[in-house]
Amino acid sequence: MSQAPETKEGPVVTPVRVVIALCLVAPFVAMLWVGSYAKTDPVVIGIPFFYWYQMLWVLISTLLTMVAYKLWQRDQRARSASKGGASR
Repeated sequence: MSQAPETKEGPVVTPVRVVIALCLVAPFVAMLWVGSYAKTDPVVIGIPFFYWYQMLWVLISTLLTMVAYKLWQRDQRARSASKGGASR
C-alpha cells in the first residue's frame, strides 16, 4: 500500500483569521445587544438614537466586511505563495 506524501500546512487558526472573524461577528453582536441602543436620546437631526445607531452600523458593517475581505485575499495569496503556487 502506498501512502500519500504528508504535507505540512500552517495552522488553520491564524491571527489574521481571528481578526477576520471579529470583523464579521462585531455587527451581529452590536445588533443583537438591543438593550445597549433601545433608547431615544441623543437625537441627531431629529432622528432618535435607536434609528441612527442602527443605520450607523450599516456603514460600519460595510467597512468591516471590506476589511475582512481584503485580509482574506492577502491571507490566501500568502498561503498560495508559501505553497509554491502562482499568486495573482
